Amino acid sequence: MILPTLRQLQFLVALGETGSFSRAAEACHVTQPTLSAGIKELEDLFGVSLAERESRGATLTHAGEIAAARASALLADAHALVQAVTTAGEIFSGPFNLGAIPTIAPFVLPQTVSLLTKKYPDLKLYLNEDRTSRLIDQLKARTLDAAFIALPYDAPGIETMTLFDDEFLLAAPAGHPLARKNGLSPEDLKDTDLLLLEDGHCLREHALSVCRLKAGAGREQVAATSLGTLVNMVAGGLGVSLIPRLAADNGLALGPDVAVRAFVTPIIGRQIGIAWKAGSPRAAEARQLGELVREHLKPRATHHA
Repeated sequence: MILPTLRQLQFLVALGETGSFSRAAEACHVTQPTLSAGIKELEDLFGVSLAERESRGATLTHAGEIAAARASALLADAHALVQAVTTAGEIFSGPFNLGAIPTIAPFVLPQTVSLLTKKYPDLKLYLNEDRTSRLIDQLKARTLDAAFIALPYDAPGIETMTLFDDEFLLAAPAGHPLARKNGLSPEDLKDTDLLLLEDGHCLREHALSVCRLKAGAGREQVAATSLGTLVNMVAGGLGVSLIPRLAADNGLALGPDVAVRAFVTPIIGRQIGIAWKAGSPRAAEARQLGELVREHLKPRATHHA
């Protein structure tokens, strides 16, 4: 009897979780033709259709759902086997795949890597920076063990742990009226040119939400691809923006042309959290990693000017 390979089963599970051949391929770090070929091989092996290919994605058939459910359990057992053998019960030993979204990665990962490698010399840490939806896909496909994301974020099958609140600060050109205003509040942003990150970044939605603003009305003309670009746009006098305290306190280059101010009533823009797949054999390590980051990256107290 010819048995399916774990890699083929991983392809099927990823396809079921993402509903897309392209996203499943990304989650498994293979090309789409490679993943499609693996699914076809499984279908030939089982003698049934496992996925219905559609113009906007793919849906598992009933047989595919049965196969994916059992494949997920088998993959979990295989991961647990590898983990048990390679680490011999030691935590943070062997390979650990860690992800983070772009508005967290530069401000959390450097210190995290330093802390982990010093404390656990046998750990082989692999890092991946990507947007939340793609990190979640990789957690579900078990190509990532844990990921730093912004909360709240609801994803079935994913467990999260909140680490700390991340306050929003105003970033304005040094000569801007809001850079000198007393009693700064979100209402002061209603008639300003508020600069945002481009669509797809969760920080953009958080910024709009906490200030009760809507996209549009001139806010779509200029959008930044990163926090660094956003700060450069502020420094150039294009408008004001909101930046996370996590970034301001941990390496975001601001420069003399940018004034950073706290609001009278602190605006909690988001929560920093760590996520992992429910039932993961590395769930305990993900929690411990979260505790480590929480201990060493506590935000500084707010000071009002």
